[in-house]
Amino acid sequence: MRLTRYGHACVRLECDGVVIVIDPGVYSDPHALAGADAVLVTHEHVDHFAEPVLRAAAEADPALRIWADRSVAARLDGLGGGRVTVVGDGDSFDIEGIGVEAHGELHAPTHPDLPRVTNVGFLVHGAVFHPGDAFTVPTRPVDTLLVPVHGPWSKTGEIIDYVREIKPRHALSIHDGGLSEGGNALTDSLLTAGVRDFATDYLRVAAGAGRELT
Repeated sequence: MRLTRYGHACVRLECDGVVIVIDPGVYSDPHALAGADAVLVTHEHVDHFAEPVLRAAAEADPALRIWADRSVAARLDGLGGGRVTVVGDGDSFDIEGIGVEAHGELHAPTHPDLPRVTNVGFLVHGAVFHPGDAFTVPTRPVDTLLVPVHGPWSKTGEIIDYVREIKPRHALSIHDGGLSEGGNALTDSLLTAGVRDFATDYLRVAAGAGRELT
């Protein structure tokens, strides 16, 4: 499987000729959707779900399928043909031979006065887990964890503890759109030190860069 980052929380996964894009939002490069077979959307926030961009891609390619939480699916109403499927915690489905499992129910809390939206993480091919905006722990081992390294709902200590709890072989950075170059460097240093003794290889993957997952 090849993983390519397209900015902030968006990744493109290519495996056996199948292209799956997760969380193409407003901070993402829209070219991530070119030639995609399927799109997975964790939740409704605009940094994960750029509705006009995704709708345009779906209208341009009648074969494109979308799996998302119920809030996102409702906003894509009208695409027709059963092209948008609502998924939630515990669901599993198949994308042209690539298995996907849904884990989690709610966005991590930001503040008690702010409502929590639905959020579903995706485990792709039994190996790569994208949690969206949550510290969801799947019910099975994770080889590669996509780590949301920065957000208004988290602090670095919680992120370190999240990686330690899951104990993936690889931890790759996502959700860094709010960080400066210096902020990224500091976060990388803290995460590398924080998970060093837990058999996890932490790596920053820059926007536009790719990595072969073995």
